[in-house]
Amino acid sequence: MLMSLSFAAALMLALILVLLLFFRRKGEEVQLSPVAQFEDKLRLLSQARDNGELAEQDFVQAAAELKTQYLQSQQSQQTVASPATAWVLGTSLLIVVGTAALYSLTGHFTALQNWQTAQQQLPAYGERALLNQGEPLTEEEIELFALALRTKISKEGDDAVAWFVIGRIWLSKGMLDDAIEAFEKALALTPNRVNVLISYSQALLVASGDENLAKAGLSLAKVLQQDPDNSDALSMLAMVAEERGDKEQAQQAWQLLLPKLDKADPRYALVQQKLGLASTPEQAATSEQTATTAVSGRQVSVQLTINPQLAEHYKTGTLFVFAKAVDGPPLPLAVQKLAVFNGTQTIELSEAQAMQPGWTLANAERIQISARLSLSGQVLNDENGPQVQSEVLSFNEPKLSLSLSLQP
Repeated sequence: MLMSLSFAAALMLALILVLLLFFRRKGEEVQLSPVAQFEDKLRLLSQARDNGELAEQDFVQAAAELKTQYLQSQQSQQTVASPATAWVLGTSLLIVVGTAALYSLTGHFTALQNWQTAQQQLPAYGERALLNQGEPLTEEEIELFALALRTKISKEGDDAVAWFVIGRIWLSKGMLDDAIEAFEKALALTPNRVNVLISYSQALLVASGDENLAKAGLSLAKVLQQDPDNSDALSMLAMVAEERGDKEQAQQAWQLLLPKLDKADPRYALVQQKLGLASTPEQAATSEQTATTAVSGRQVSVQLTINPQLAEHYKTGTLFVFAKAVDGPPLPLAVQKLAVFNGTQTIELSEAQAMQPGWTLANAERIQISARLSLSGQVLNDENGPQVQSEVLSFNEPKLSLSLSLQP
């Protein structure tokens, strides 16, 4: 922001300087040219008189005429110079006004005020965000909080808590690469802090990719070494194993997780469903029906149809069905990651499928449902894949139903 202000001021001054120098140089050229001509002609007249080629009376008359011509040219030059000077001044004024207007319209002035506000409100933002004192931060205040933390780090040096909070903010906004980088900076200062390791693993899991999943697995292993009963770590470890295609390890993690969950926990029914997949097809169907019935809280049932041509083209890809808040961060409220199918299937989204604790279907009154086909396997970073989005839905009742169709 301050750099933008400096750049705008420098640009304005440079333009004014160029204009002044240009017209001054041009004016000097115009002023010097008649003088040179007058001197040359007068010298020639003097030589002609001295050589006897011009009588004294004729010399006086010719010199007088030459002087008259010179004075007339000077008056003409002053007339030209006056509007030129006025034009420079007028243009300079326009540049000043235009720069001020541009600075205001592009939000730099507001951004500068926001930066100053963020510095003043940093302690208050911290109390509201980290200690749950007072009203929750608004979306704008969250951005100011992140800005203030970055400024604090730049002034006072690295701070693990500040980087952790910045990472959580960026993760909530779907800025995965920035969030991962922030968590890594926090871990460089506090390598074994459980909440940082959990958040770091969460961001890596959302980003997907073999390298990220491997890092997430190592981070979760560190958590479980310190806290073997950590349900968040077990849950994510199971999801990492599923992402890597290790069904056996995933089942072991789900089995360890289930006894540690309260039956009222939205994840309980989901884990039951996961464990039911290891049984016979009949038991799996019964388990899935029971799990769907047992799921508490808000739910969305999506009847999705995929065009056969798309299904064939993306047969090695991934299908994402997810819900986002209309008024809130872009991080999905709930996600289902599935194999691509041909035809129509019903897909359920619930509070148990949140990507981040505390940001579920229960936190938004208005949502939109999207279905996307991806070859990269990343729900947030593949905007080029074919997708379809629902109209805005409101939770007038706990369970919503809709139909979507993915077409070329």
